[in-house]
Amino acid sequence: MTIWRTTTLAAAAFGLAAPAFAQDYCGGMGNDGIWIGGDEAGSDITTTDTYQEQMALVLGGNEYMSLFTLSDPADIRVEAAGRGAGDPVIDLLNASGGVVLSDDDSGGNAASRGETGLDAGTYCLSVRSYDGGPMTAFVRVGRQEHEPLTEGVSDTSGGAPNGSCDEATPIGALGSPVAASVNETPYWSFTLDAPTPVSITAENENADPVITLYGPGEIYLDENDDWDGLNSRINMTEPLAAGTYCIGMEALSDDTAPITVTVSEYDAATALLDLYARGDAAPPLDGSIPVTDLGVLQSRVRQDVQSSSDTAWYSIDIEEGSLLVVEAIASANSDPWLVIYDDLGREIGQNDDYGDGLDSLVMARVDRGTYIIGVKEFSSGTGFIRLLAERYVRAQ
Repeated sequence: MTIWRTTTLAAAAFGLAAPAFAQDYCGGMGNDGIWIGGDEAGSDITTTDTYQEQMALVLGGNEYMSLFTLSDPADIRVEAAGRGAGDPVIDLLNASGGVVLSDDDSGGNAASRGETGLDAGTYCLSVRSYDGGPMTAFVRVGRQEHEPLTEGVSDTSGGAPNGSCDEATPIGALGSPVAASVNETPYWSFTLDAPTPVSITAENENADPVITLYGPGEIYLDENDDWDGLNSRINMTEPLAAGTYCIGMEALSDDTAPITVTVSEYDAATALLDLYARGDAAPPLDGSIPVTDLGVLQSRVRQDVQSSSDTAWYSIDIEEGSLLVVEAIASANSDPWLVIYDDLGREIGQNDDYGDGLDSLVMARVDRGTYIIGVKEFSSGTGFIRLLAERYVRAQ
């Protein structure tokens, strides 16, 4: 099942506008998306009187894409709340397909939420299920003064509470990690002497950290939860002005566990490699990233993988329209995660924990072409995984 079938089915089921095919949205990743306001004019969040909202049907292993525009710069809020036990994950993409923010659980009660300032332009909000299973969710985009969909894990409508940033502990030089529990150090600070793009990471999955970035004057800038597993990251790709900034820390699991915090200068090349390692983007097929060629898939191919938390990549060639079935079969000590892209980098499907076990499975109707398969350990560590790809054709 491809993304096109996901969004079209959602449109048919809930009476939404048809997918927007006219242009190349978000580097091509949003071409099958649906305008959150019904059409492009109604999806200009700068001029709407209130928020815009959709109901999204996310089929197993796929994503739902909402499109919106800003005719002027604005401070916006993007949210997704699953129905029942649904656990949505969101990615906000800019016009070139770059990730502006990602979130899982910052809305509270497994809902996703992000708030940030954006320049004028077209944006895509991707919604997928955390466990790769089917899900129905409400998606809302609005300005920060509009009514929120979610409760949020903290109040981010204003500055940091009670001037706590005044007591923040300085981190020191960029690139130097520091570590403390939330109980010990609820706020860190860093100073920029010149405009600088930065990356901020908070690492310790036992703590499940959430980080919030405030600018000079304790102005809210961004927050993140669960960028990489349960670890968090904020990428400020546009240079921050010179000044002192504050990082608010929360721990959703254990506020006594030490969290390693690093503020470093944002490096686009390193960030791209990180996306490949996490499986969040398809690697190029130019040899710069190792991709094992499994050749033409005639009927069935098996590959044993000594996996790790970094994604291992494989490519297969399909010579005619087929149903492609790919499984990542777990051994006794592994928990595989699986993703498939086409040769243009468009996600065909991804999955974790298909059925009652830890195996992963993606089924997709595909055309002739090259497809890129990524498999990794969902948790930290290494494991043995058996990768199986099968091709089925329509009966004559």
